[in-house]
Amino acid sequence: MKSFEVPIIYRSPLISAIKRKRKEADKMKKDFTPTLLDFGPLQIYLARHFGFCYGVENAIEIAFRTVEENPDKRIFLLSEMIHNPQVNADLLAHGILFLQDTNGKQLIPFSTITPDDIVLIPAFGTTLEIEEQLRSIGIKTEIYNTTCPFVEKVWNRSEAISKKNFTIIIHGKPVHEETRATFSHAVSHGPSVVVKDIMEAKELAKYITGEKPAADFYVEFKNQYSAGFDPTRDLQRIGVVNQTTMLASDTQAISDYLKEVMIQTFTPSSSEERFADTRDTLCYATNDNQTAVSGMLKINADLAIVAGGYNSSNTSHLAELCEEKLPTYFINNEENILSRSEISHYNFHTKKELLTADYLPAGEPLKILITSGASCPDALVEGIIRKLAGFYEQAVRPEELIKQFGE
Repeated sequence: MKSFEVPIIYRSPLISAIKRKRKEADKMKKDFTPTLLDFGPLQIYLARHFGFCYGVENAIEIAFRTVEENPDKRIFLLSEMIHNPQVNADLLAHGILFLQDTNGKQLIPFSTITPDDIVLIPAFGTTLEIEEQLRSIGIKTEIYNTTCPFVEKVWNRSEAISKKNFTIIIHGKPVHEETRATFSHAVSHGPSVVVKDIMEAKELAKYITGEKPAADFYVEFKNQYSAGFDPTRDLQRIGVVNQTTMLASDTQAISDYLKEVMIQTFTPSSSEERFADTRDTLCYATNDNQTAVSGMLKINADLAIVAGGYNSSNTSHLAELCEEKLPTYFINNEENILSRSEISHYNFHTKKELLTADYLPAGEPLKILITSGASCPDALVEGIIRKLAGFYEQAVRPEELIKQFGE
């Protein structure tokens, strides 16, 4: 797989050594057991896969290269490049300006943009409507488009099954940039509707079976369906695609459920006639990171720490998996670890930051699980590890572990 030139400030000597050694020992990526960092009184278990994915590294490389190659031009980002506050702050510090926030609210009017300006499309992609608006100004969107290739794969698959007269069911958060972009591409080819979870999928199924009147659909799924959508007509042949940062297991559960509903409702039709196979649209990095968390959770640990941006969908899902098994602290970086006795962390259910005391249990060795989202730099993970190890006077120094994994 292609490697990218990511700024050194995002790299970590410790994490790089660990990832390199694990890759050499497991080239086929079949071993999802975590990596033990034994500091003596502290034992940290690092997920097998975590941190920057292909799409994120690609986007970051393009963004910083664009700044370097165009010192005399105004450079805009359509919205946040990725959902990580440190990376976005760095881009702002390099003079890049954001045109919209993550919800699509305009921060800088498109009317102020000129053909001489550069507009970067973020890794999530954007809608066809916005692309056309930018092109009408004279912006060459294709040159500075950092859309993740795995997001584009979902778009291409949506187009392919739409041409076979399947309606697209998108599993995603309706307001998320990627879902808005995927929805825009899907509706350009045929009927589409967004479901945010299995509960909404089950309600949608009631329009397939006729259990609910079609008129209720327009209220229940307001702002989540394409123009002219007719639940009586458009739910007879369907296929499920996803926002690539959602839990893969949730997308699969929705897909399996709706497939069974179609088989039962339209008997004796074959499943292939009523339900399109879209399993190949699940993102490899999302799958790997989530499976690695499952492998990590087999350790009998005291707590878990998940690092990443608070508005990062894929990171919140990693925290969701961890909190099912043990106390979990979702943090931005090491600065959230205020002391040995206090930690500031994010509750993604309530969308509020909390302050928790006595988060580190007594007793040694203390066992902590650590992972991070796809937009979190490895340097931040190393910072967290160093902060925790620093609480123990007798702990092995991180430099010793770098030597160990570098051998």
